[in-house]
Amino acid sequence: MNVSGLIDQLTQQGVQVWTDDDGKLKIQSPKGVLTSELQSELVARKAEILEFLLQKNSPTETCLPGHQGLSLQTIGRLIGGYGRGETFNSPIINPSVMAQKLKVTFRPLPSNYTNDRIIHFRKDLEAKLTASGVTVVPWEQATQDSEYEITLPTLNLKRTIKSKAVKSNINAMIDVERHPSGLGKAKVCIAENLYQLYSRVWLRGRKLSVSKIAQFISWAEENIHDLQDPTNTQVIVLTDLDESFIDPELSYQKKIPIGVNTLVKTFSEIVVGVSESRLSILNMNLSDSVFPAEAIDNFVTKSLIPKIYVPILPLPLSRFEVSEYDPAQSDYAASIVKLGNALAPTGLLPAGFKINDVVKRQSHRDIIDWMAKGRTGVSFGFVAYAEPPQYVGEREVSDQVWATFNPVSGFSFDELRQTAQGRRYLRLQTTDGWRYHQIPDIWLVSSRSGSNKTNLDLTTDVVRIGLTDRLHFQLPQNTNPSVTDVKPSYDLYVMVSLALGAALFAPRLIESGMPMVHFHGYPAKEWFAASHEYCAGVENPSVPCGTYESGVFNFLGIQRMVERHGSDIALASLVEPDHGTNIVAYDMDYLLQRLNQGVEQDMIELGGKYFPSLRTMAMAG
Repeated sequence: MNVSGLIDQLTQQGVQVWTDDDGKLKIQSPKGVLTSELQSELVARKAEILEFLLQKNSPTETCLPGHQGLSLQTIGRLIGGYGRGETFNSPIINPSVMAQKLKVTFRPLPSNYTNDRIIHFRKDLEAKLTASGVTVVPWEQATQDSEYEITLPTLNLKRTIKSKAVKSNINAMIDVERHPSGLGKAKVCIAENLYQLYSRVWLRGRKLSVSKIAQFISWAEENIHDLQDPTNTQVIVLTDLDESFIDPELSYQKKIPIGVNTLVKTFSEIVVGVSESRLSILNMNLSDSVFPAEAIDNFVTKSLIPKIYVPILPLPLSRFEVSEYDPAQSDYAASIVKLGNALAPTGLLPAGFKINDVVKRQSHRDIIDWMAKGRTGVSFGFVAYAEPPQYVGEREVSDQVWATFNPVSGFSFDELRQTAQGRRYLRLQTTDGWRYHQIPDIWLVSSRSGSNKTNLDLTTDVVRIGLTDRLHFQLPQNTNPSVTDVKPSYDLYVMVSLALGAALFAPRLIESGMPMVHFHGYPAKEWFAASHEYCAGVENPSVPCGTYESGVFNFLGIQRMVERHGSDIALASLVEPDHGTNIVAYDMDYLLQRLNQGVEQDMIELGGKYFPSLRTMAMAG
């Protein structure tokens, strides 16, 4: 067994293995776990275990200076609800480290392709990715021959279709937009009609996987390719930059159908627009950034690599302990409905779209339905309301009491311990020394995925989320899943991270509950004129929503804000580049007042208009 497997096995059994400040190996184990055989193995492999732990705890991977002593592994486990020893990958937030873990391939250009600007950019992009540490795999090595058999219904004819399938270990396939000829369009029409007939007669309601659907239609589609694992391999398409789409005067509501249709027609997760002077990047967030062409290094490092490393994926319900609650008995559920209604005039929360209204072809709808875990719609933004944190026993204890606590499987014994009753405490570093703070139970109510945030139905649209040593998802009582599509928000990790960060570092912000709003735009720097209002996150890599890396950045944003300005925070703006802004406040009326002022005074707007001004504010310190 390799060292990593050995450490994982020990962790599962409650054995804590770590290095102290002097680099010495430390071990703490529950009684009876460390057998004589295991002790002998640890002694024999001490040197390689030390080397593994020192490398694992290097600053670029797990622990960054000034993070109050918390490693990224601990933060990731906490906000992800990985508290019971489940398989877990520590979050990576450094683009240089992300790049080293990525493999991409470039699909060969069509034989008749003549767009010299895209061809030149494609070569530059390949060179920049390689220089950043990304492994660029040649097409022949990144694909393998694939063949499959389909039976055409009614005719009962079997046909074998051959293709090149992109291997599952490839993180992204980079292609150019392909424009089908008249013959190509006819082939697409035939393939779609065959698929619809196949679905209706042969499948009879059964669903194919994404790979099978893609195989069925890929012979006719120039903009689609056979992927062994569509959830791991993203398709990135290079095309001419759409000047009208990036026009700052174009309203966000008009951007939605343009952006969605661009992604659908190219059948890609990311579209990169290229012109002589500028680059744009578009994904389903539709809050794309625009870069000067000469800033390609920044474009690759801060925007493209993070998007490849952490694709947009919703959380499956299997990650939650699912139950029900009565929204009529929750003051916070009523408050979130009020919050959404009050935000309607601002226009910050557009209604989004129904997938069936935008994606016309059944094969495409079925693929999106599979990848989106059954979600029937996509919306932009969220409203949520964190309840006051729930503590049991002392909020903080002395170092003498801390020394009596027990290890917790999966966590560093230096960072997190628990009482005999199972309450967990963190060791946090302050300017005055260490403090030992209980991790409270976090509960919040939020709008469900795909709902109309400005007209929420209390009985169907407000879900309750919990973060204890696991994630909880509570549906409204008597919800009929066949009638109402009730799913957790893509931004759930962000919500729980903001609530936990506030509870640990800025308790006044959340002690009476904390309203939260996310919109796909940014405030101007001039908006932050009131006292005790702060902004963070502008320089973060642009990881998409739906990832716990985005949660880590928001948790760290609250923490760094407190380190810099103190814990007396009235309003916090946590910026997510290429995604939008999360704004939280100590009071709902205050939050609404400030947002309405920002919109009325043209200092808050959807889209990327004000993002550059925030960047200048961040650079000024």
